[in-house]
Amino acid sequence: PHIMIIYPTMEIQNGHCVTLEKGRLDEPMIWHVDPLETAKGFAASGAEWMHLTDFNALEGDHSNEELVTEIIRGAGLPVQLGGGMRSREQIEHWIDKGAGRIVVGTLAARDPHLVRELAKLHPDQIVLAVDVWQGQVMTEGWRESGAFEPAAYIEAFGDAPFAGIIVTDIDSDMSDVEAQLGLISSLAEKAKAPVIASGVVRKADDISRLKYIGNISGALVGRALFRKTLTLEEALETAQPVPEPIAEFR
Repeated sequence: PHIMIIYPTMEIQNGHCVTLEKGRLDEPMIWHVDPLETAKGFAASGAEWMHLTDFNALEGDHSNEELVTEIIRGAGLPVQLGGGMRSREQIEHWIDKGAGRIVVGTLAARDPHLVRELAKLHPDQIVLAVDVWQGQVMTEGWRESGAFEPAAYIEAFGDAPFAGIIVTDIDSDMSDVEAQLGLISSLAEKAKAPVIASGVVRKADDISRLKYIGNISGALVGRALFRKTLTLEEALETAQPVPEPIAEFR
């Protein structure tokens, strides 16, 4: 097992930290915390990256722009940013503002050629998001199912130098970790870029299991941190590689 990067994950809507059940934008659970202070807390706990999704931007509303900019500039760790990255202009705007990486979902399904080109122009800064529902890749913030089978979809991007591929199994019941790990490991085998697991971590044990799957470079951990079923310190600790036992020569 190798070192896994834990991405403490923050989702914002109307200036608040939220979590959504199965991506339903209309029923957020609102957490009464200060987003910038929470992001600084991620850095203070020793995280190397954080992941930020702007749900307003998914709807084409840029009201969180100032807050997102503050987090990028003030969090003290690089930000992997997603939400509404529907054009080259939008992606380059956020790279210019200092986002460490940009997560691209719908645009990749609509214009794979452009996204491959952006990955080459910005190596290690573009992350492909693959949201899977009932064996199909979903786009449009989970509202539209494309006729793509996930492995073929990932293969279609060839060896574009993505910083990572985030795989989310939207459909598996959160209790069915086996099915989720099965999907993620089968895609990780085929992907050229390192895979980042999303939606799988509820407790430390889930991180331990991910560590043993090849080509999984990390995991997004959000809801579990806000619900306090896992602390960021525990998550980071569990993600460390296990020292290999050293044979004693006698």
